[in-house]
Amino acid sequence: MATPSAAASFRRCRCHGACGRAASSSSVRRCVGDQVARTSTIVDVTSKSGRTGNLVFVKVRHELRCNDAADAALVEFHDIVYRDAQKPGDVPPPPQPAAADGAWRRELLPDDVLLFRYSALTFNGHRIHYDRRYVTEVEGYPGLVVHGPLIATLLLDLLRREMPDAPLASFQFKAVRPTFDGRPMHVNGQPSADGRSVHLGPTTMKDG
Repeated sequence: MATPSAAASFRRCRCHGACGRAASSSSVRRCVGDQVARTSTIVDVTSKSGRTGNLVFVKVRHELRCNDAADAALVEFHDIVYRDAQKPGDVPPPPQPAAADGAWRRELLPDDVLLFRYSALTFNGHRIHYDRRYVTEVEGYPGLVVHGPLIATLLLDLLRREMPDAPLASFQFKAVRPTFDGRPMHVNGQPSADGRSVHLGPTTMKDG
C-alpha cells in the first residue's frame, strides 16, 4: 500500500489504533490452512495540527477473504498517524492513565528478539522496532518501540487463554503512548458483569 501524498513528507509513522469484526454468518468459516487474501483500501485522510506539530491521520480498511469466498471473513479498520520528525527540545507527551488491573493478569518482558520476530511475521520494516541506534539517536526514544498491534495480539492471547471457547465478534484498541523493550509489562483483562464483553489493557512497571 502506498503512502498518501499528504503524508509523504512525514518521517514518523505510528499505529494509532484499530477495530475489527468477524463475519457473523455461519457460512463464512476460517480454518487453519485456508488461503487468505487481503484487500486494503485507504478510506480517509485527515490533516491536523496539534501540540506536537503537524499530523496526518490515515484510515485503512482491510478485508480478509478465505479461499476466494465472496464474503469477507474479517473486516478491520486500521488507523495510522504520520508526524513531523522530532525536533531538538521536543518534550514527550505526558503519561496517560494506565488500564486498571483486572481479574486476569499475565506478566511479559518484551525483548529485541520478540520485536524482530513480530516485525518479520507482519512484514513490518520500521526501524523503531529493531534498530536501537536509530530509535535512540534519531527518534529520541529510550529503547526499541513495542508494536501497537503486538500489544493488541498479546491482549487477545490473554482472552484466548482465559476463555478458550468464547467466539470473538469484535475487537477495538487505541495506542495512547509507546512501550519499550526490556521493561516488564502486564496484560490485564476484566470481564463485564454480564459476561458479554471484556475490557483489556496493558500496564508497565512504571505504571505501577
